[in-house]
Amino acid sequence: MTTTAAARTTDETVDAFFAAFGAGDSEALLGQFADTVDFRVSGAPNVPWAGSRSTKAEIAEFFGLFPQLLSGPESFEITTRISQGQDAVVVADCVFEVTATKKKFHNRYALHFTVVEGRIARYHMYEDSYAIHEAFTA
Repeated sequence: MTTTAAARTTDETVDAFFAAFGAGDSEALLGQFADTVDFRVSGAPNVPWAGSRSTKAEIAEFFGLFPQLLSGPESFEITTRISQGQDAVVVADCVFEVTATKKKFHNRYALHFTVVEGRIARYHMYEDSYAIHEAFTA
């Protein structure tokens, strides 16, 4: 049985997001998002992925930055997950290296998802932008 996007729960959509992200499947990853998204990552100006986006093309560009700028994750762990109705918050820890500077950063971050009709309509990331800023500084 195939589950249509509209019939998926918030948890199922978030699971599909992380599965696609972990597999590097950009088509499946983009398929988790609504056509227009409230997509925001706060951060320092020298952090290339910081900023607001709303279209799938902008979101594709966002996720395409990571393999260009960072080594694969040295570690990644989801430590907390809370879900209620359309909203889910995931807290995770990861360690990456910026390839240009060879500096590693530890990032404990939270993602706030809002899922509407089985698609991600809000994606807000709250991360340690100072640690990332330092890693991008030569």
